[in-house]
Amino acid sequence: MSSSSAPRFGVNYTPTNGWFHHWLDFDLDEIRADLDSLAALGLDHLRVFPLWPVFQPNRTLVRPRAIEQLVQLVDAAGERGLDVAVDGLQGHLSSFDFVPSWTTTWHRRNIFTDPDVVEAQAAYLSALASALSGRPHFLGMTVGNEVNQFAGAPHPDPDRIDREQAGTWLRRMLDACEKGAPERAHVHASYDVAWYDGDHPFTPAHSARIGAMTAVHSWVFDGTAQRHGHDGVPTEQHAAYLIELSKAWAEDVHRPVWLQEVGAPAPHVPPERAAAFTDATVAAALDCPDLWGITWWCSHDVDRGLADFPELEYGLGLLTHDRRVKPAGEVVARWAARPRRAAAPRQVGLVLDAGDVEGAPLRAQCAPGGAYFEAWMRLAARGSRPASVLVQRVGDAGYLAGRGIEEVVTVGDV
Repeated sequence: MSSSSAPRFGVNYTPTNGWFHHWLDFDLDEIRADLDSLAALGLDHLRVFPLWPVFQPNRTLVRPRAIEQLVQLVDAAGERGLDVAVDGLQGHLSSFDFVPSWTTTWHRRNIFTDPDVVEAQAAYLSALASALSGRPHFLGMTVGNEVNQFAGAPHPDPDRIDREQAGTWLRRMLDACEKGAPERAHVHASYDVAWYDGDHPFTPAHSARIGAMTAVHSWVFDGTAQRHGHDGVPTEQHAAYLIELSKAWAEDVHRPVWLQEVGAPAPHVPPERAAAFTDATVAAALDCPDLWGITWWCSHDVDRGLADFPELEYGLGLLTHDRRVKPAGEVVARWAARPRRAAAPRQVGLVLDAGDVEGAPLRAQCAPGGAYFEAWMRLAARGSRPASVLVQRVGDAGYLAGRGIEEVVTVGDV
């Protein structure tokens, strides 16, 4: 997954037939119809989500039939020219937690530190990766979707760990993916508390230094749209900001960044403005060097016959539940059809002092409303295309040159 080529366009696949519960009533014809509607948009990849309790209902049982169905989905996508990245530990999706019974209630144990659970997770991830390793359209594994949300508040029943334990767990999971499918692009993904909360055990250094590339998830309901409006510069630049913020911690100056989730959530982005927001967000993200790709959330709207989703989750699709293309889908299709090239370097670096590099205890300033966030956005509003630089790297001329940064400014300068 080189970042030197043109960024890719894809989508997080939400099946029309039963949402992610489709694994319980797997229908390959319905999946093929969904995939046809996505290929028609000109996309080149999908991110798909096995449900952990369905695939591994017992600690020592990974269901062969479930894996066979996953392979069938990947093969069907490949037949349509769509590459596939597979998440493993679901984990958490659209406000619902999917954890197996052998980790809860009478069997309650920490999913990050209990030795039996960790070994079972590793075996599961390795089994999925191994089954897909021979498929040319298989991109690699993501450990799970925002699994970091299990590690602290606001989760109602968190599995508490510290920073060192989080890093140990991530490396163990990624090693398992590599064992199953060597030399694929295996990554992990946190929601943005990892960038914004200095007490959270999953850190920016974890995201930017562990795995084949950095994955960021951009959601403007995190306070950005509430503070700046649906069409404010910070709202439209939020995804680009997270991409650039992540690079401050990367040791490789050209480490690829995957905008793995981004969407237009109502009412923070009114439905009639979703297309404009999508257009602005994509344009801003494509102006970031070393972007591997953009994977929109999500493919199809959630069936309103399914209950208890937060209201915003029902309408995030690029297509309706009956596979009609929505205005935001038309925007993404137009972008996917355009010639693209890697973005030019960003020459102005905004200095960030988040405390020690590994723990980043002062990262709250990076959140919407924080001093660093707001300064970065002021620069963006002036058209200066800011990058992010840790204060520890300001005196490293070789590092700055490698990123193409010619000037550094502080928050106080902006």
